[in-house]
Amino acid sequence: RFYLCNVVDLKVRTEGGDVYYEVSMADAWVWDMYRPSRFVKSAKILTFRDVSIEEIVHPDFDEVPST
Repeated sequence: RFYLCNVVDLKVRTEGGDVYYEVSMADAWVWDMYRPSRFVKSAKILTFRDVSIEEIVHPDFDEVPST
């Protein structure tokens, strides 16, 4: 699965000597071939696998572009 979101919060958790990640997202788009709807208000993932979070650089707009 792949996720795109506007808000993300990553927490590293430990329990019984194991490390896992809790990822909370808001305003998200989910790519999963079995999912009928791609857009969700929020999603929470618990995983023992690696997690990569990347912020896409975007320019700041001083004014609204004309159409």
